[in-house]
Amino acid sequence: MIFADKLIQLRKKAGWSQEELAEQMNVTRQSVSKWEAAQSVPDLEKILHLSELFSVSTDYLLKDELEEAECNTLSEETYALRRVSMEEANAFLSIKAITSKSVALATFLCIISPICLFLLAAASEVPGSSLPENVAAGIGMVILLTLVTIAVAIFISSGRKTEEFEYLEKETFETEYGVSGMVTERKAQYNSTYTRNNIFGTSLCIMSIIPLFAGAAFNDKNEMLLITMLSVSFVLVGIGVVFFVSSGIIWASYQKLLQEGDYSKAKKEHQPIATAISAAYWLIITAIYLGYSLSTNNWGYSWIIWVVAGVVFPAIVMITNLFWKKR
Repeated sequence: MIFADKLIQLRKKAGWSQEELAEQMNVTRQSVSKWEAAQSVPDLEKILHLSELFSVSTDYLLKDELEEAECNTLSEETYALRRVSMEEANAFLSIKAITSKSVALATFLCIISPICLFLLAAASEVPGSSLPENVAAGIGMVILLTLVTIAVAIFISSGRKTEEFEYLEKETFETEYGVSGMVTERKAQYNSTYTRNNIFGTSLCIMSIIPLFAGAAFNDKNEMLLITMLSVSFVLVGIGVVFFVSSGIIWASYQKLLQEGDYSKAKKEHQPIATAISAAYWLIITAIYLGYSLSTNNWGYSWIIWVVAGVVFPAIVMITNLFWKKR
């Protein structure tokens, strides 16, 4: 059996298309096609790469006298990997497209949840107001907790819907024939939408500060006006985050199936540590926010804690990644 026939057999046994093998080898599909048509032979470096990729010896690949019976060195670990079918991939992408909207809505509810508390607290301090401060605070907190409860319920429901696909994020897997090509094509088609949504989201988050400046410029003594403008800022940030979250979830679903970016095989090995650090970080930030806000009743300004935390978090991630690489 010549090298070309062996390569075809190994590729099909792995469930890869020529395009998928080309991606693994960092060559063009035409190169793989020529190898399989016996029009060319890969150089020594590529032969070594193929040997590692298919877990076979270089002798088997290069020596025609070694037949299929001796091509039995694929590791048990390779076959132990879970295989993602076309049906599973399409089901996963469909569910993610649906839950991306739900999760975006839940995130929006969390962001705007303090608005009623801000407005009612400011209204209670307006001269001549018949709304007691404690009543305003009580109603505001009830609305805040109600919105957060709804958001948490949506988060849990969305998580349950995608629970069966958690292995895509945590485990190394293989894809059946055609899956990688289908996902790559859909990712390329979605690229313009993803870019556009990121532009919209970023623009809205930047512009969200404008109402505050406008209110201060118009009348910086009017606390009710400033709180109203702050509420508008929260809404703008919330809408901007909706663009980020909805498109980010869909984009991440493509990366998970292709095992790219944050979901590459190397990153999956690092993921448990990164997840633990992230969870601990945001729990601490939440405790600081609630502790400070409840003890000072300064809800109108304590939101800045989240802004600072959001700026610091990428630095935490970067330090974690550097530490992991050194290890």
